Amino acid sequence: MDFENMNIWCWLLPALIGVISGVLGYLIGKSGSTPDHSADLKLLQDKNAKLQADLDACNGKLATQEEAIPKAVNISFDANAARSAMGKTIKENDLKVVEGIGPKIEGMFQTAGIGTWKALSETAVAKCQEILDGGGERYKVHDPSSWPMQAKMCYEGKWAELARWQDEHDYGKL
Repeated sequence: MDFENMNIWCWLLPALIGVISGVLGYLIGKSGSTPDHSADLKLLQDKNAKLQADLDACNGKLATQEEAIPKAVNISFDANAARSAMGKTIKENDLKVVEGIGPKIEGMFQTAGIGTWKALSETAVAKCQEILDGGGERYKVHDPSSWPMQAKMCYEGKWAELARWQDEHDYGKL
């Protein structure tokens, strides 16, 4: 291609058309009216107010239900009942009574702030698994899915039920 014989209009004309098209496109886009979102905003504000009223009503119901629920009563530990049902001497809040928990796992739970049957019974299985995972690979074989339930039986003094459950299940697995 010989650039010396090329007319300047071959370059200038496409560039000029591009600039004019760009300016026209900008002006057409700019001249369009901005949409009015006030109706949508009002609708969302009304919906938010309704949801806030529902939340306040639920919080009010919860407050009245909490007043109606009797306060938790501490259940006393009966060592004789535990010994007769389990066939061995049981110490209060000994987490090793829960099938699947040994001395090292008990130590891990106590380090995590879970040192009583009541605390373990109120702990989510996911939190139990998180504590086990913190101990490393050697604790991956343990299944904590039944530990809160077993701890609740211990805390409530349901020793016969716990002994029967442990006899029916292998190594505390559900």
